[in-house]
Amino acid sequence: MSIDTKTTGIPAQILAEMQAAATLAASGIRDPEAARKAREETDRIREEVFRKHGVLDIGVPVIRDIRDNEVSR
Repeated sequence: MSIDTKTTGIPAQILAEMQAAATLAASGIRDPEAARKAREETDRIREEVFRKHGVLDIGVPVIRDIRDNEVSR
């Protein structure tokens, strides 16, 4: 399956990495080095977002809002 970079707006290199990771995950193969790199990258991004915006406490309020809206239906 090929994903079009024009419709997603995701760069081709990122799509290729995502496809490779999905293929490995679907086959049950773990790549410890890829997992380490992914952890490092997500930690870097999390720290960058925290420096720019501080704590973003959006999860709990959004979940409560969704839950409350479902109950009132």
